[in-house]
Amino acid sequence: MTSHTSSAGDLLDRHAEALQLFTDRVHAVRDDQWSTPTPCTDWSVRDLVAHLTSEQLWVPALVTQGRTVAEVGDAHDGDPLGGEPVAAWDRAASGAREAFAAPGALQRTVNLSYGDTAADAYCAQMVSDAVVHAWDLARAIGADERLPQPLVDFVRRDVAPYVKELSQTGLFAPPVRTAKDADAQTELLATLGRRI
Repeated sequence: MTSHTSSAGDLLDRHAEALQLFTDRVHAVRDDQWSTPTPCTDWSVRDLVAHLTSEQLWVPALVTQGRTVAEVGDAHDGDPLGGEPVAAWDRAASGAREAFAAPGALQRTVNLSYGDTAADAYCAQMVSDAVVHAWDLARAIGADERLPQPLVDFVRRDVAPYVKELSQTGLFAPPVRTAKDADAQTELLATLGRRI
């Protein structure tokens, strides 16, 4: 995957916005909704938030500490949410935001599960993941499902080069057909296998 073309400032802005979007949804989860199903097959609300929380926990080690996936090992396995899922998410998101915003962080190379990757490309992936899963979480808990247009545009650009391969990874359902007049958000979500 190639380095991302947007400026570091723009990328960090989108990253902060994406984390805030997901944070707003996490804070809207009611106590009785953590076991509610989500559009992600087999994932409850808690599973979804745990997945995103675990992903954020990896960022400081990989980006600012320069550790490899093998060196981090199973440090973030298990349940990252504990008894305070909202607080656990907030801490993890804050750590990830600080790591990517550290001086020179986006110019580094990080070691991911599939090999060395430009840190700005890794950050872009994290933006896309947070945006799409913010919609999943909103759908699950009955919150506002609208995604900010700049984030929709960003994610569409980010996934475009490898969109045909996504469903083959097993992480995304096959693309869903949309109406000719579908808006950008609907097109994006359908591309990523979401049924609106």
